[in-house]
Amino acid sequence: MLRLAGIVVSIALADSLNPSTIAPALYLAAGERPRRDVLRFTGTVAAVFFAGGLVLTIGPGQLLLALIPHPTAIVRYIAETVAGVAMIIASVVLWVQRDRLGHRSSSSSTPEHRAPALLGLTVAGIELPTAFPYFAAIAAIVGSGLSVVQDVILVAIYNLCFVSPLLAIVVVITVAGDRAEQVLTTARDYLHEHWPVILAALALLAGLFVTALGVTGLTSGVHGRVGQVSRRLRRVISH
Repeated sequence: MLRLAGIVVSIALADSLNPSTIAPALYLAAGERPRRDVLRFTGTVAAVFFAGGLVLTIGPGQLLLALIPHPTAIVRYIAETVAGVAMIIASVVLWVQRDRLGHRSSSSSTPEHRAPALLGLTVAGIELPTAFPYFAAIAAIVGSGLSVVQDVILVAIYNLCFVSPLLAIVVVITVAGDRAEQVLTTARDYLHEHWPVILAALALLAGLFVTALGVTGLTSGVHGRVGQVSRRLRRVISH
């Protein structure tokens, strides 16, 4: 489970730098009750994503496991490889579209005023159907053949990592005090301009890591030079 947890964390941290969630949180951080509003927004986003992940993991995921009651190691390695390749493809798309996405982000209007929980519900409802990194992580979780309790724990870990930048905003508000708005405004401006490049780099690193785990798992049993290299590489990246 620890190895799969590392996969989940790597994907989630890459996915966490999401302007669709961070920008509204920064907007709320400039309000009259910044810490409370950002916490409510964060809690709602996490709850919606967690509930969606549970539906996919316990619902369709368990139906698939019923067809394959005891997934073999090969099935798990294939799931990891698919998840990693999906992240790499996402990173390439972000890099190719970086100028257009950055321009659209910087020119977008300020989020309209809404209650923090309602804003979180709206953002999560829009983002969840297209949360492809999340789906990739869930595919790896389902393909692992772990128990339902372990699956739920891994989904919870993903969502905790996913909202970690929002929790970091709360920490800045608490620690920085009067300087918090200046610090967060600077971070917001930098993110608006550079988020496609940063996210593409993180997604690429996570994708390469997860793909390497899957591919080396598939090829470590092969005889000859390929198998030797795979086993050595797997020992390095798995510890």
